[in-house]
Formats: sequence, C-alpha cells, structure tokens
Amino acid sequence: MSIRTPRLIGAVGAIVVLAIYIHTPSFPTPDKILVFATFAAMAFGQATELLKRFVPFVGLLLVYESFRGLVPHLNNRINYSFMPAADRFLFFGRLPTAVLQGWWWQGHVMWYDFVFYGAYTLHFVLPFALAALIWQTREKHYWHYATTFLVVSFMGFLTFLAFPAAPPWLASQAGRIPSIAHVSSAIWAAFGIHDFPSVYNKISPNPVAAVPSLHAAYSALFAFFCIKLYKTKWRYLSLIYPLLIWVGTVYMGEHYVIDLLIGLAYAAVAYWVAPYALKAIAGVYKKLLHGARKHATVESL
Repeated sequence: MSIRTPRLIGAVGAIVVLAIYIHTPSFPTPDKILVFATFAAMAFGQATELLKRFVPFVGLLLVYESFRGLVPHLNNRINYSFMPAADRFLFFGRLPTAVLQGWWWQGHVMWYDFVFYGAYTLHFVLPFALAALIWQTREKHYWHYATTFLVVSFMGFLTFLAFPAAPPWLASQAGRIPSIAHVSSAIWAAFGIHDFPSVYNKISPNPVAAVPSLHAAYSALFAFFCIKLYKTKWRYLSLIYPLLIWVGTVYMGEHYVIDLLIGLAYAAVAYWVAPYALKAIAGVYKKLLHGARKHATVESL
C-alpha cells in the first residue's frame, strides 16, 4: 500500500462523515467527533498519534457518561426545590429563567434561539478542538488539560449520584415552578431532529443531571486554557463561548443560575486537582512497570 493511500482514505472518510452530519444533523457527541477527527488525522498522516492521546480521553468520557446514565436507576430522589429557592434568594424572589423567557421567548424560535442553542451543542466540540490544538502547539500542557476535564466530569457524576436535580423545564412540567418553555425542544423540531443516534445517547439518558452544570464548567475551562496558553490579542474572544452558555442555558430552561455557579466552582477545583491526579497516575504506572520488569527478570533466571 502506498503512503498516499491512508491519507486518501482519511480525506474521503472525513468528507463522507461531515456530509452525513450535515444531511442528518444530530448532537455532536464524543464518539462522533472522534470518528471524524480520526479520518481527518489520517489525511495528515497523524492518526496514530491522535489515537494515542484521544482514545483514552474519549473512552474515559464515555465511561463517565455511562455512569451518569445509571444515576436515575441508583437514586430516584429527584430534587426540585433547592435550585429555584437558591435562584430566588440570589435574585430577590425572581427566577432568572422566567425573566429571560419573558423578555425573549416568543412562543416560537427566533434567530437568537439558534445562537444560544448552537453554543450549547458545542459542549464537546470546542473542548475537543482545543485539546487537538494544545496537542499540536502546547503539547506539554495536553495531559493537564485532558485530566482537568476528566476530573470535573467525575466530580459531576458523584454529585449527580448524590443529588439528582431537575432542570427548570422538567420542574415546570412537574408543576413545581411556574410555566417554563423547553426551548431546546422547539429548536430540535425546527431543525427536524427527533433523536441523536450514537453510542453516547445509548449510555447516557439522564435528564436530572442539572447540578453542577458541566456546560458551565467545560466552557469556563475552555476559555481559561485559551487565555492562559495563547498570549495573543484574540484570546479574550474565547470568553464569548462561556457567556453564551451561561446566558443561554438559563434562558432555554436547561439550568438555574445556581447550577452554573456550582459548575464554575467544580471547574476551579478540577484545575487545581489535575496535576496531583497526574502525579498519582504516573506513580502507579511506574510501580506497575517496575513490577513487570522485575517479574520478567526473575522468570529469565
């Protein structure tokens, strides 16, 4: 096989996958992103290096998501009251979601609904894209970045398990708070989307994972790493993404403000914990490697 053949397969594969996504739009989940990225990397002769770094990253994310999907079966004591009470306390008796929908929701989708939801769908895309950029341009920071996202994800899972929490749209449907539109559903209908077929969606059906908001945590970490690692005058544009997420998720009824604040706190803790987690993993790896070498030496005698 000529060297050009894998590159050609990669280029064709990336185009085909992209065409499928455009023809049948669906939520960009980690498994889909990895398939596209692998073909794209093949086109540039870097598929092996990409898979070394991203298969563990995406694999662990999918493991986390599979755990998250178990939460409704392990703890069905859904909390409807703490979050709206906290938001009312913070905003002098008013619910920010109700206020924003009173300003902007027209009973049908408007152009800004697509803007907010477009940012919402980038939950995995932008962090994955930044991971690829860091790998290529700031490689020594890659595993700190990846570990930070994994730590915050598993911290989130433990919280989802201990404290299943309904988002505003679900609390509204249950009659626990005043009427709140589920804007995302209207946007799906406008796009003609009725499901999101992927491995991700078969393992992660959990509508009560509102606290903490990992959308808030991921977007904050995305902006923080952009600003920290890339000292250009454009780096502050990365703040647009978390701002759209923070306003959009509250407006669309996906999160309360308190969910966002807790998500931001988790992001800060994960960033601080990640280097210690990396050192611990490296220590375990060295011990296992040393044990394997010692065992091989004994057997050879």
